[in-house]
Amino acid sequence: MSYKLHFLIVYILQLKNFTDRQTTVMGAEEIKTDMDISSWASDLVHEQWAALPVSGARPSARYKHAAAVADEKLYITGGSRNGRYLSDIQVFDLRSLTWSSLKLKIEPSYDKSEDNGLQEVLPGISDHSMIKWGNKLLLLGGHSKKSSDAMIVHFINLETHVCGVMETFGKIPVARGGHSATLVGSKLIVFGGEDRSRKLLNDVHVLDLQTMTWSAVEATQTPPAPRFDHSAAVHLERYLLIFGGCSHSVFFNDLHVLDLQAMEWSQPQVQGDLVSPRAGHAGISIDEMLYIVGGGDNSNGCPETLALNMSKLVWSTLTTLKERHPLASEGLSICSAVIDGEKYLVAFGGYNGKYNNEVFVMKLKPRDLSLPKIFQSPAAAAAAASVTAAYALAKSEKLEFPQIIDLNFNGVENSVPQKDINIEIDATREEKKALESSIEEVRAENSRLREKIDELKSNHTELSKELQSVQGQLISERSRCFKLEAQIAELQKMLESLQTIENEVQILRSQKSALEEEMELSSAQQQGSGGVWRWIAGGT
Repeated sequence: MSYKLHFLIVYILQLKNFTDRQTTVMGAEEIKTDMDISSWASDLVHEQWAALPVSGARPSARYKHAAAVADEKLYITGGSRNGRYLSDIQVFDLRSLTWSSLKLKIEPSYDKSEDNGLQEVLPGISDHSMIKWGNKLLLLGGHSKKSSDAMIVHFINLETHVCGVMETFGKIPVARGGHSATLVGSKLIVFGGEDRSRKLLNDVHVLDLQTMTWSAVEATQTPPAPRFDHSAAVHLERYLLIFGGCSHSVFFNDLHVLDLQAMEWSQPQVQGDLVSPRAGHAGISIDEMLYIVGGGDNSNGCPETLALNMSKLVWSTLTTLKERHPLASEGLSICSAVIDGEKYLVAFGGYNGKYNNEVFVMKLKPRDLSLPKIFQSPAAAAAAASVTAAYALAKSEKLEFPQIIDLNFNGVENSVPQKDINIEIDATREEKKALESSIEEVRAENSRLREKIDELKSNHTELSKELQSVQGQLISERSRCFKLEAQIAELQKMLESLQTIENEVQILRSQKSALEEEMELSSAQQQGSGGVWRWIAGGT
């Protein structure tokens, strides 16, 4: 019993001394170029990108390809370069760090007459999706010179290297590229994309990989805006997360969630670091984390590597690289790999003004997922311990120690000396007092925190009132401005009318001057005429 009390005291002290922690944002380290091939995995620093040294030839640089990891090998299919669709299959061995090209075979049942004798195993393709299913790689959709109204599913058998088209049934979705394909159990969920006529999509389709049957999903609430070049992930085999992407004019940084059981869309509030809008990025989920690399907005690439805790919906920045870094690209790929028990992110390709064909890796920090979630957070663990301690105290206050002793021994003669029992009881009571003292300290600390919270709430209330007052003043000032503008408009009209009156007065003045001149002339003529007549009269 004393051990349990000691355990509770430790957790109470953890609660008392607990302080909030923020995710450490790590800077980008210089990429290693002299890495030892035989021990490259052990030389890596956690959560820092490193370029793997490659011996031999490299594949063509590209973007908008698809990638998957199987048996410690990175498979790259298709992509685009200088407007040309690529059809090759490149394989990178993560042990020997060498590239090789996979030579595909045509499916025996393939009808050559359908292609007029042309034996193209896999057409040039980009903006497609690829997942590993059993011993096959499945390629879904994508843009290609070959026209198709419905989405095509190609397969590559990793054992026989046979390639072909899988026959699908049901309501097959329209052909598209730039979509997302997320594996949930034995079902593949396709969202969004852009069809052959450049129409943007936000529909959801499900392909049952056991029956190869398509079905359309009808979900409630508001779906994401139509988009392409986004990323998608699934959490707890139930929640489909859609992040970022773009339309033809807008880039997104929103997060949408589709509940696959309730078939209901939602847009939850996220916390943590600010995330800039982006499209063409790469995303992958490992355990409860969603990792986002690269992307851009057609003007600038995104140099930061992001991590979203899908349980807490909190964004954090793992590392930030230099501008124009190959990973700050659009159309790159990212996969996860496990080598010697360690988990890695593996990135390839992309375009940021220059096509890239380097392989970058990041070693992830190990995460302890064995404990229940309530004990994975220090705050939650301390809070749970305090609740347990309070419950234990409540029980101990109602029970008497002699009764406990009687129950434990069930009436059997006690062979332990009474003196030792009394000592143990006294020690337990002392531990109880110490625990009660610790709890009082925690309560006092909580009281102080509540006072600070109340003070902040009070300040917030006062600031809200001030804000409302300022808003009221702004409204009154706007009203005054409107009145002044109306008065100015009236004065302008008056000025225009005064100008008209002044013009009319000027005309009247001109008319008056002309009239006066005529009157003077007429008077002069009359005077001249009268003098002549007087002269005649005088003469007679």
